[in-house]
Amino acid sequence: MSDDGTTYCYHCGTRHPTVEMKLIVSKGGKRWRCIKSIKAANQGRAAREAFGRQTTELNKAEARSKVKALQNAGQG
Repeated sequence: MSDDGTTYCYHCGTRHPTVEMKLIVSKGGKRWRCIKSIKAANQGRAAREAFGRQTTELNKAEARSKVKALQNAGQG
């Protein structure tokens, strides 16, 4: 948990408001996971795969945005 009220979700790899998270006990220990990913996992394979694809696209878009910002910063 960070000072800005967000917590890293080990499942989707992004930060979410802490109120949208649950602390899950796994084989590797306690980890934070967003409620949205937990609900998607309980809805069956198709919902899990759709959630995964959506999360992947969001993460890729965020990464592209960061690269573009770094490139623009280097040009000015």
